[in-house]
Amino acid sequence: MAAAETDREVPSALCSEFLNFSAKDTAAKWLQAIDLPKEVYQHLARYVPKIYCLGPNLNPQSEDLLAQLLLQAPLEWYLCGEEPSLGLAKLEQSNQPSQLCGHVFKVGEPTYSCRECAADPTCVLCMQCFLGSVHKEHRYRMTTSGGGGFCDCGDTEAWKKGPYCQKHEPNISDSSQEDPLANLSADMIARTYNIFSIILKYAVDMLTWDKEDELPQGLEPPERGDTYYCMLFNDEVHTYEQVIYTLQKAVNCTQKEAVSFATTVDRDGRKSVRYGDFQFCEQAKSVIVRNTSRQTKPLRVQVMHSSVVAHQCFALKALTWLGQIIRYSDALRRILCQVGLQKGPEGENSSLVDTLMLCDSKMWKGARNVYHQLFMSSLLMDLKYKKQFAIQFAKNYERLQSDYVKDDHDREFSVTDLSVQIFTVPSLARMLITEENLMTTIIRTFLDHLRHRDLQGRFQFERYTAQQAFKFRRVQSLIGDLKYVLISCPTEWTDKLREKFLEGLDAFLELLKCMQGMDPVVRQVGQHIEMEPEWEAAFTLQMKLTHIISMMQEWCASDERVLIEAYKKCLTALTHCHSGFTDGEQPITLSMCGHSVDTIRYCVSQEKVSIHLPVSRLLAGLHVLLSKSEVAYRFPEQLPLSELSPPMLIEHPLRCLVLCAQVHAGMWRRNGFSLVNQIYYYHNVKCRVEMFDKDLMMLQAGASMMDPNHFLMIVLSRFELFHIFSSADCRKRYNRESANKDVVQQNSTLIEEMLHLIIMVVGERFAPGIGQVENCDELKREIVHQLCIRPMAHSELVKALPENENKETGMERVIDSVALFKKPGVTGRGLYELRPECAKQFNLYFHHYSRADQSKAEEAQRKLKRQNGEDSALPPPVLPPFCQLFASLVNILQCDVLLGMLGAVLQWAVEPSGGHWSESMLQRVLHLIGMALLEEQQQLESSSEDNEVTFNFTLKISRPGEAPSNTPSILALLETLQNAPHLEVHKDMIRWILKMVGSIKTMRERTAAAPSPEGSGHCQEQTVRDKDKAERKRKAEMARLRREKIMAQMSEMQRHFINENKELFQQSLEELDASTSSSQEHSPSSWDSALVCVGPRRWRAGGGERRQLVTCILCQEEQEIRPDGRAMVLAAFVQRSTVMSKNRKRPPHNPESYDPLFMHPDLSFGTHTGSCGHIMHSHCWQRYFEAVQAKEQRRQQRLRVHTSYDVENGEFLCPLCECLSNTVIPLLPLTKTSCSSEQPGLSLWLNTTSQQIKALHSAQRKAKPTNAAVTSETQTVEDYPPPEGFRLDHTPVNPYSSSIKEMLTTFGTATYKVGLKVHPNEQDPRVPIMCWGSCAYTIQSIERLLVDEEKPLFGSLPCRQDDCLRSLARFGSACWSVSSLSTVQSHFIRLLSALVPDPQVENSPCIVDVDMFHLLVSLVLSYPAVHCQDSSGLSVDAAQLHLLHLVTVAHLVQILLTSVPVELTMEQESGGVEREEEESVGLLYNTLKTHLGSGLHEMSSGWHLWRCVKTGILPFLRGAALFFHHLSGVPAPPELQALGAGEWEALCTYLCLPPNLLQLYYIHKEVLEPLLQGWCSHPVMRQCLQAPKTLISYPRESNRLIELPEDYSALINQASSFTCPKSGGDKSRAPTLCLVCGTMLCSQSYCCQTELEGEDVGACTAHTFACGAGVGIFLRVRESQVLFLAGKTKGCFYAPPYLDDYGETDQGLRRGNPLHLCRERYRKIQKLWRQHSITEEIGHAQEANQTLVGIDWQHL
Repeated sequence: MAAAETDREVPSALCSEFLNFSAKDTAAKWLQAIDLPKEVYQHLARYVPKIYCLGPNLNPQSEDLLAQLLLQAPLEWYLCGEEPSLGLAKLEQSNQPSQLCGHVFKVGEPTYSCRECAADPTCVLCMQCFLGSVHKEHRYRMTTSGGGGFCDCGDTEAWKKGPYCQKHEPNISDSSQEDPLANLSADMIARTYNIFSIILKYAVDMLTWDKEDELPQGLEPPERGDTYYCMLFNDEVHTYEQVIYTLQKAVNCTQKEAVSFATTVDRDGRKSVRYGDFQFCEQAKSVIVRNTSRQTKPLRVQVMHSSVVAHQCFALKALTWLGQIIRYSDALRRILCQVGLQKGPEGENSSLVDTLMLCDSKMWKGARNVYHQLFMSSLLMDLKYKKQFAIQFAKNYERLQSDYVKDDHDREFSVTDLSVQIFTVPSLARMLITEENLMTTIIRTFLDHLRHRDLQGRFQFERYTAQQAFKFRRVQSLIGDLKYVLISCPTEWTDKLREKFLEGLDAFLELLKCMQGMDPVVRQVGQHIEMEPEWEAAFTLQMKLTHIISMMQEWCASDERVLIEAYKKCLTALTHCHSGFTDGEQPITLSMCGHSVDTIRYCVSQEKVSIHLPVSRLLAGLHVLLSKSEVAYRFPEQLPLSELSPPMLIEHPLRCLVLCAQVHAGMWRRNGFSLVNQIYYYHNVKCRVEMFDKDLMMLQAGASMMDPNHFLMIVLSRFELFHIFSSADCRKRYNRESANKDVVQQNSTLIEEMLHLIIMVVGERFAPGIGQVENCDELKREIVHQLCIRPMAHSELVKALPENENKETGMERVIDSVALFKKPGVTGRGLYELRPECAKQFNLYFHHYSRADQSKAEEAQRKLKRQNGEDSALPPPVLPPFCQLFASLVNILQCDVLLGMLGAVLQWAVEPSGGHWSESMLQRVLHLIGMALLEEQQQLESSSEDNEVTFNFTLKISRPGEAPSNTPSILALLETLQNAPHLEVHKDMIRWILKMVGSIKTMRERTAAAPSPEGSGHCQEQTVRDKDKAERKRKAEMARLRREKIMAQMSEMQRHFINENKELFQQSLEELDASTSSSQEHSPSSWDSALVCVGPRRWRAGGGERRQLVTCILCQEEQEIRPDGRAMVLAAFVQRSTVMSKNRKRPPHNPESYDPLFMHPDLSFGTHTGSCGHIMHSHCWQRYFEAVQAKEQRRQQRLRVHTSYDVENGEFLCPLCECLSNTVIPLLPLTKTSCSSEQPGLSLWLNTTSQQIKALHSAQRKAKPTNAAVTSETQTVEDYPPPEGFRLDHTPVNPYSSSIKEMLTTFGTATYKVGLKVHPNEQDPRVPIMCWGSCAYTIQSIERLLVDEEKPLFGSLPCRQDDCLRSLARFGSACWSVSSLSTVQSHFIRLLSALVPDPQVENSPCIVDVDMFHLLVSLVLSYPAVHCQDSSGLSVDAAQLHLLHLVTVAHLVQILLTSVPVELTMEQESGGVEREEEESVGLLYNTLKTHLGSGLHEMSSGWHLWRCVKTGILPFLRGAALFFHHLSGVPAPPELQALGAGEWEALCTYLCLPPNLLQLYYIHKEVLEPLLQGWCSHPVMRQCLQAPKTLISYPRESNRLIELPEDYSALINQASSFTCPKSGGDKSRAPTLCLVCGTMLCSQSYCCQTELEGEDVGACTAHTFACGAGVGIFLRVRESQVLFLAGKTKGCFYAPPYLDDYGETDQGLRRGNPLHLCRERYRKIQKLWRQHSITEEIGHAQEANQTLVGIDWQHL
């Protein structure tokens, strides 16, 4: 800050001027002034340059302060005529609070929209209004705002119901319609008017000022210096990197400064990068321009005089001030609106508001934002002026849009973005349509910008330049505006509105005419297409217009006169299009089955054909509406239906459908992917409503007005199949065996496609207007058919259904009637399953099925039928009747041409020797026959006696052919086929058809004879059905018996095999059971009936050492584990961890000098070892790892991508399970120990050990000066002769083979390297310490895990963790053998000195500062280094027991010192059960109190103390049990393998401790008393007890991830108010929450990058090193995504623990359903973290998904 001050030494003269200034006097002077504008301008000219822009570093604090005093205060005094704070408060009181909320959204703030009540999706509420509204009980959607919109609470047009929240509820009493100005005095109004008009004019002039070196008249500064700014402006062309690089060159600043410049330019739109005289700035400008003009237009740079910049700064301040002032009163707001919209002297477009709008694209981002905000808080909040502003906006619409298209800033920084605030208000939109002809204006503007046309006037996107493509992208926002205008359909029509809407429709038809037939394609024959043609632009346009076309139809449907006119206009447009399309096509006549038709010769496979036909599709939509609204029947005279030419109507849609069929048949392969993509989108749910569906409707409309025979002949002709079916003997099958196989195949597919088309034309009746159905029926049918494929999640269903313009599918209204919801488990998502009764609606040839969907659905439905024991036929479903206009379509089913085709296919199927028929062709034929029979049955059932049923399909199919050929009838063919051996699959269907024919015949006979009341046809059908059922049941029963018999045989064989190979099985079972078996021969002898795992009495494996055989996963060889054998290793992963840390604030240690011997009880970081449990030979592993390294080197030369593992750090994937590993642990056998039963007691052992230690001390001292090796001469030492049997010269024999020694070193070095983050060095004395620490930390973390999951201590771990612990413990006891003996001995000496004071050891720690379990493990594992030189018969076991006793007592004391809470008043007696324990613990506590005095508080309740001790020491005992169990291989007692009450006793027995632990102290009191005194008198002890904050209390609570709120929007809100800590109050773009400690971070941005180990890393990566030792779990709030990070290069995304009501996560918050916390899933993430599996999870994710590897995780 000081630096900034020195830049701006404020001259003392100026200071005195500031001090003498009085705002009140200035305001008084202004009140007297004659020419007020001049006075105010003089004041600004004098003061603004003195306050703003005085140096290179702007200082906003003092600038704002001074501006407030010198510039704003006089304005406020003048405005109020009194002390501003009083005046404004009065205004606020008298003001009626607005009913509009008008809260402007910040970036990332949560917004809520109600799916039930919002008029359209742009109507949103802020969080406060939402929580106080009725909508929170409705189906709402939650999104995050992009910033800039505002809350619509209180706007009655935005909500169908519930427009107000509780806060904005209007008072009924006040007549709020009065003019707000009525409350102000005329004088005040005049003053306000004056001041507002001057300030607004000043601000507008300054912001639209384009001269760089002079100011508007009246503002020239009194004295002007040669001070300039080099001002850099934002554009959307150059990247951050380019700008940073250029700035570093131009104004030689550091990288950090350049980043900060670039960030500010991006945020505010401009930034001065240099301050000085003109020359100095001009030079920087030229460098920047030269450097950025190579590829693109250069960055915009201006050299501006400092006074100009100063006035522009204040102009922004003034606009903000206006925005603040008008908040006090609606009256002030209204005056500001008047001032802004008042026309100037120039007339049209001369008001200040117009000036700002029209100069929008010339301003910089910051200025735009400020004035847009002002518009929102003034013009858009005042309903009267909102209307006037809307009119001005519409008048200037064309110019504003043209400016926007040329400008390169995003839409949100353009004034055109305000259209969403205006056009979505239905009353305004309609007013603008009628008065300003808005609809036509928008469409014309759009057409003007797309000038690129071909000769026929159609759009041509083919050879777009980059410039044109950019323009095309920007023009699309116009379509958005049109959508806003149309989004709410009018209920009342006026003549004026009709006229203007139809005028708009004319313009729209012009647009569609430019699209009709665009991007035509011609089939490539011979060679493949060279260049893929551009197709995306046309489809982008189509997709954008889809909703517009639908809404146009809705508008037309809402008024009959409009509909009739629109239909006529559309027909004229289509006729006009067709007149240009007759590409010299010759007329021909087709005849077949006694019918003939005139048409034209046209081959889709040879001529041009286009998939874009919006005009015909719009006409099809309108035609259906005529039927739906019944206009067609009521006013036939007004409609040109008689003039329609059906063949012309169907021509183009038919060509389009034929094109699809031919593409499926593979005839267009050489046209490349662009065509395949077009066909895909044509059918895709996003486009099909206005493409494929409408083409089908057009075919139905045409066919309903034609003779069905003629229609089918034209279809055959277009499919190029006419010659096949029309020949007289087509049934004999045109038998040209020589025909090209491809052609035969293609024709087969085409016939299938054509039959499918006929099925669709007759069968698709679910659109209201075609069939007699409602909208919801159509939707139900869509859902039923989606769920017939498989059960689906809510989001999948939503994706499969078309959305309307409000992004709604309407699914929620109907889903429950057709489906059942199943909730998800911990993974997966909730699924909807089809209700069984809806399965009968299944139609195999549903028109929206893709090929894949169809086959999946068919398979699923057949399977379902088999499960229910029904036959597997899938007959067509019963269909609703057609509407009157389309009723004649059913006749297609019984016309001669179709019967001829059906007969032909069946005939081919009877003699299957030839090539060109297929089963699916037959299936379609059977389906068509089924449809016809159902139709006939329905007509018979619904007909009354008098009117004859005209549909007599059964009659026609029973008639054989005419005389010459005498072909058999269709029915006869079906009966033949029923017994054909090659058609097993279709038997059921044929049987169903024949049954139907039978029942229809009986119905006809019955109606002919006498209409009987009972349907005998049904009875007959029923009996047939029952027979069928019985038959099937019998078959099923037999199949079941056969299955059971086979199973019995198999299990018999299995048993036999096991008996034969008994010993094999026995052996492998034994190996499996090595740790838990306690079979008879090894049972402990009678004098020690309990299992003990430590001490001289511990259990020993009888029958010689237990052999352990393992198999290498790489070479599959078996091998026994022996100390002198080849080494076997486990793949392992060592990582630093803070999972159990109780102190995350501790600064990281310096790895070079840090001494890790003692672990602090806060476990602030440890080293954890995990393993996947897979075993290899060490040499196999080495070969494998070398191969991985070699591969990595080759890969680096080829491609620079990360793998999921970092080979340079020694990482590899386990060869079997691909689990991430970074080292291997050698497997070691149990060490043999001999034991004599006589062992010394504790005091004797301590004596001996201290003598040994003294001897070692002196030996080491001797060794130092001479530097000679420790040889036999050391025996002559006088100081301390070693005790008897302790041979200092004895160098122990290393029992291990060289390969095992090598692996011991490998693992030790890896643990040391990872745990300390240093370079590997196997000689470092800290290597063994790190290994012991890792062993202790891993055991502690596993013990905590078992407690948290409520599992027993033994028997519940997966075997990979068991193996890992066993190997770790045994490795720990062997690792001294590869370190220098004296090093390990001195470690032991220092470790023991923490408990037994040793004068030779300086600064041993206070016992409160040592983690006792780490101490125990290190002592036990380092002791063998001392013991190996002892030959006196002392056993290691005894030493281990004594060490355990010592540490346990120390831990007891530790707990009594730190973990006893202030006593509770509840005195609880345990009834003497543990009286002894309570008394002794009380005694010990008092002893401690005498030593420490005031440090401990009074405690009288022994019960309370004992309870604290018991719970506090339990984790230590459990850890010790795990440790000794794995170290010595003693089986676990059954009591510890189950959760139960006896845990304490069982633990004490297993560990050879008395259940009353205090006996340990009292039995050896004479030894332990002095030790206790020593501990208490440690110099640090008093300090520790005085600062209870730093004390760790026992038992340590397990760490949890932070508590998350139940409702996700609370998190979003928290994140939206989070500002980036570095870039002064700026909103963070990607706020990210650390789930371990709850810190919110600003991720993924330049502003918060920090340097870590010489690399730039993002905030999250930096945080993981501080909080999680390199591992992090974050929640990205805006994306609703969990992020796992490990190190700098690894990361993955994980499913968040928030689910919506449908049991799905919403990553990216795309769907916006309300999300709630799922506790199970959060627990799962917590478990991964506690198990240290985050890194492993990332590894698996990166292996499974290669795209994750390419992400720069370190920048997050």
